[in-house]
Amino acid sequence: MSYQLYRNTTLGNSLQESLDELIQSQQITPQLALKALLEFDKAINHALATKVKNRITFKGHLNTYRFCDNVWTFVLEDVQFRELGEMVKVEKVKVVACDGKGSGVATSED
Repeated sequence: MSYQLYRNTTLGNSLQESLDELIQSQQITPQLALKALLEFDKAINHALATKVKNRITFKGHLNTYRFCDNVWTFVLEDVQFRELGEMVKVEKVKVVACDGKGSGVATSED
């Protein structure tokens, strides 16, 4: 499930650690923790799809690319990011792009 990538963010890691502590102290079951993580996945994807309006453009030199299991991975060098006239340059960027269609994530209110 590609939409679980956000579990490796600071927020996702904090949630998982908190749920692990609750399981260890037997305050919740592992099944309830899994349900909470699935709701987190849905909420993050819904928020990104509906609330984020900023656009950033970038360009750089493509070093390598690969496509495996419906996931694109690009490694770019000498990359310039631009947003509303502001520019940031970085030496190397890795972009991982997953197809969100058909991932089982609800995009409308259930």
